[in-house]
Amino acid sequence: MTMPSNDILSLDLPDCAERSWARQAIGLLQGDARRSADTHLIKPVFPGLQDISIYLKDESTHPTGSLKHRLARSLILYGICNGYILQGTTLVEASSGSTAVSEAYFARILGLPFIAVMPKTTSPQKIEAIKRFGGRCHFVDRSDQVYQAAQQIADETHGHYLDQFTNAERATDWRGNNNVAESIFAQMEKEPDPTPEWVVMSAGTGGTSATIGRYIRYRSLSTRLCVADVENSVFFDSYRSGDRTLVSDKGSRIEGIGRPRVEPSFLPTVIDHMMRIPDAASLAAMYVLSDRIFRQVGGSTGTNFYCLCEIAAQMKREKRKGSLVTLICDSGARYHDTYYNADWLKEKGFQLQPYIDQLNRFLDTGTFQTSLTQ
Repeated sequence: MTMPSNDILSLDLPDCAERSWARQAIGLLQGDARRSADTHLIKPVFPGLQDISIYLKDESTHPTGSLKHRLARSLILYGICNGYILQGTTLVEASSGSTAVSEAYFARILGLPFIAVMPKTTSPQKIEAIKRFGGRCHFVDRSDQVYQAAQQIADETHGHYLDQFTNAERATDWRGNNNVAESIFAQMEKEPDPTPEWVVMSAGTGGTSATIGRYIRYRSLSTRLCVADVENSVFFDSYRSGDRTLVSDKGSRIEGIGRPRVEPSFLPTVIDHMMRIPDAASLAAMYVLSDRIFRQVGGSTGTNFYCLCEIAAQMKREKRKGSLVTLICDSGARYHDTYYNADWLKEKGFQLQPYIDQLNRFLDTGTFQTSLTQ
């Protein structure tokens, strides 16, 4: 009878050299987080909204100028901690601009190659920022082509596709760790109405709205979440119908938000209400808010602000008081060739004045004209 062998079968113990690089990389990312951990919460005064306090979380003050700074750091940490990103790994992203700018910044810090896949219509300022941080840009004709192109480039370079549209909601620690929701509510604690009636957020990946919605539930807060969508985006229709297979052959004209498909990171179950905002209203609100706070904001911030004004108008009609919070997603400096260019607006057929007049009247007098003739 043959006795079983008592020999221990083993490979040589590895030196785990890549773990040393990972520890160093995470230390660099954590250092950036400590230096740029929080952003200002602005409280502008609008004469027509005496009983409603408006707060703007200014994410444009991050080192890379947008809300996506937080997301980019989280996505790269997620890739390193999962073992997907190693020393020398090429990072690839599908992005209309701001996320790619932030990822290029972090890639340079870590000494990693970075390639952004984006529509040709992306603003020149964002393209230049990506290149300035050492990244490369690969252009496609339509926004729905970015996914396949990004995956193909990652495969060809043996790199890692960061895939913000899938990983945004899972890479961010929604319970805390200084995510944007935790920061908002911590800054609101000593305000007259510390628990906002509503937080308003537009959807690009859906990751930020997922983080805010989860955090509200985790903290058992009475705050509700309203997500603003835009034209040529399927998020609103999916929320209303429950159909996650919806697609569109058109791209959003408001950079950074709105998608031609229902992204995996979009979680309708944590959303309390949605609105679809006309693009002209978004851009008009961008102009009005920029004038009121003495700094230029981007188009997605205009979407947020117009949606917030719709909610504030309903609160006034119901004689309700309280606070509302939304985000300044990025600076208007990135859109001088488009949204802040009169010739571009005319070429696209935008007529902003009716919405500009509507918003100024509301902010000054509290009267919101619901029927507009464009």
